[in-house]
Amino acid sequence: MSTALSLAVLTPDTIDAALALRVRPDQEHLVAPVATSLAEAYVHGEAAWPRLILDDDRPVGFVMAFFDLRFYPDRPGDRPRSGLWRLLIDAGHQRGGCGRFAVEQVCAEIRRRGGTRATVTYHPGPDGPVGFYTRLGFRPTGELSGTQVVAEVEL
Repeated sequence: MSTALSLAVLTPDTIDAALALRVRPDQEHLVAPVATSLAEAYVHGEAAWPRLILDDDRPVGFVMAFFDLRFYPDRPGDRPRSGLWRLLIDAGHQRGGCGRFAVEQVCAEIRRRGGTRATVTYHPGPDGPVGFYTRLGFRPTGELSGTQVVAEVEL
């Protein structure tokens, strides 16, 4: 993993580079494009935390966290959650520690905001990211969000 990894707020100068990020073709069904994430961030306001992942000054990925969202607001006992909403590492930069770095930074931001647990949802199956999230300590809760597995890690 590069020692020059950082997260950055998207700006007019970096938006085109962010929109150009792409996963491998066999992963496209697993993660929405950056443009979709930015539209979701726009409509969710302060609950969304989109960031560009940089290696030195080179964009290598995109991560978006969410803070204090309820998954099932119409259900009694539903609690606000914070966690990883989107993670996209450009095809040419995968397996270099960028994803782990981004998840660690999201977890650090959740802790900074007083959170004690991080939530993620992901597509199940052998071609999905279950192994990646399991290695980072996420465990399935037994819930589904649509067709995606809900997993959490204590911080």
